[in-house]
Amino acid sequence: MTNKILQRREGPIAHIIFNQPEKRNAVSLEMWTAVNEAITILATDQSVRVLMLSGAGGKSFVAGADISKFESERASKEAVAEYNQMTKKVYDGVANFPKPTIAQIDGFCIGGGVGLAASCDMRFCGTASQFAIPAARLGLGYEYEGVNRLVQIIGPAFTKEVFFTARRFSAQEMASMGFVNKVIDDKDLASYCVEVADMIAANAPLTIEATKFIANQCILEESEKDLDACNAKVMTCFESADYIEGRRAFMEKRTPIFEGK
Repeated sequence: MTNKILQRREGPIAHIIFNQPEKRNAVSLEMWTAVNEAITILATDQSVRVLMLSGAGGKSFVAGADISKFESERASKEAVAEYNQMTKKVYDGVANFPKPTIAQIDGFCIGGGVGLAASCDMRFCGTASQFAIPAARLGLGYEYEGVNRLVQIIGPAFTKEVFFTARRFSAQEMASMGFVNKVIDDKDLASYCVEVADMIAANAPLTIEATKFIANQCILEESEKDLDACNAKVMTCFESADYIEGRRAFMEKRTPIFEGK
């Protein structure tokens, strides 16, 4: 894996860190490929209960594509298709990751960074964070999935404003649109995200996995929804040892210890 993508573990919390701070964590095809590989492996790791995405350096989450690589990675139709295919794999991999995902947005969140954050279940940002999708200033085209994911979160009117103006939006503006869950003081952002992740990790993994699956099904077209799979996820919870543990802990007035079984 390239050293521009780092991985770290804090118990059940897995971190993927974009590590190109000298370019505000702009992302190359090589970096997207490394993230895709990491997500694929972590998705099958039962010890992982939360996945957190962040940027190194404290000044940027992800500043979109590395424009210095455009001539080699996005100059031809074939190169554009390859790049878009890989970013789609990453976005879909994050959106469909079986465990909760958190975007810790510290600083700039531009272009593909917005798409990556939109793929996460929750988004928390610092007060100084800035957001933009400058596609209209670069002549880039955005595929259906990328636009649709933003529409699902902030609605069509705000999505159009973000794309049409291509301007920068403040943390407060993005919060008012509903894009970020909460705006945190910059100095407290990392600790707050870990606090939320720890809270999630202490809860029943099967319940959380089922809820995420069902919530993702809710935004699909009716013909694409798999209600049988939703019901199966729910029954798995009721048939689990964790359900027994949860009931016992409640009756015994103690904190439950869930094992995801």
